[in-house]
Amino acid sequence: KEEEEEEEIPIQAGRFKSKDYMDRYINPPEYLERERKRLEKEREKHKIPPEPQRDVLLFLLEHAPLKNWQADILSIVREESYYFVPQKQTKVMNEGWGSYWHAKMMTEGLLEPEEVIDYADHHSNIMGIMPGRVNPYKLGLALFRDIEERWDKGRFGKEYEECQDIEERRRWDKQLGLGRQKIFEVRRIYNDVSFIDEFLTKEFCREQKLFVFAERDMGAEKWYEIVSREFEQIKKTLLFSLTNFGRPIIRVADGNYRNRGELYLTHQHEGVDMDLNYARATLINLYTIWGRPVHVETVIKGQRMLLSYEGDVHRERRIRGRTD
Repeated sequence: KEEEEEEEIPIQAGRFKSKDYMDRYINPPEYLERERKRLEKEREKHKIPPEPQRDVLLFLLEHAPLKNWQADILSIVREESYYFVPQKQTKVMNEGWGSYWHAKMMTEGLLEPEEVIDYADHHSNIMGIMPGRVNPYKLGLALFRDIEERWDKGRFGKEYEECQDIEERRRWDKQLGLGRQKIFEVRRIYNDVSFIDEFLTKEFCREQKLFVFAERDMGAEKWYEIVSREFEQIKKTLLFSLTNFGRPIIRVADGNYRNRGELYLTHQHEGVDMDLNYARATLINLYTIWGRPVHVETVIKGQRMLLSYEGDVHRERRIRGRTD
């Protein structure tokens, strides 16, 4: 439900009653401005949190009116989330590394001839691409194989990068045999973001037929269409999907919004709008924990919006007068 625009209400210094013609003497503008700034500093001094806080669950644990059993459950959820962070940071590499060795062992000695078809069927299911998402098994496996081939053939370094002859680059083979050593090194010191940033190449994107697509709303139906095959855009999109594990970055901005005990969150918009259905469901859950209205500031279709849940109704309001 979209309502009137939400406008930031500035702090006002107290004024003495006076006649209009005496007001500038009794309430000097320079005094009112100094008082307003003093009140703003005072409010900031007692603001909770003092600075925007990214650890939303920790803020709730410290400030929400939780019963002991509720705090225990929330603490378990938070600790479990942090436990899985390292795995999430290397998901593409982990799945790619496992798939690499699984395929190598199965096709180079473990399989009997009559088992090859069953294995190939199973492997192809794992490597299949799901609509709307990157398959970490396929991407990781393909990139590890590409790295191994490049370092076996010497397709790296200044000489190779400066070669502009497409045919010469295609036939390039220094027979260095460093591929196996290199992939073990990569596995040891990289995570998904640095893995993609360092080793994704134009040739790899072209060979794997990678592209960037977008969802188009066509009324009752939704369509997907290719918006770019440019290497830089593909790389940027992949890196963005891996940053913060593809989740929106949310911070607690104010635990006492407008001095009413309401929770105010901000979304760090990076060019991708939030899933509104997911956002609304999350606001309901936050309201259950916080016990007071909950708001999140975001950008939807280029317009700054405030999404709110007040216990019985969702509200969506355009924001005026608030700056980043």
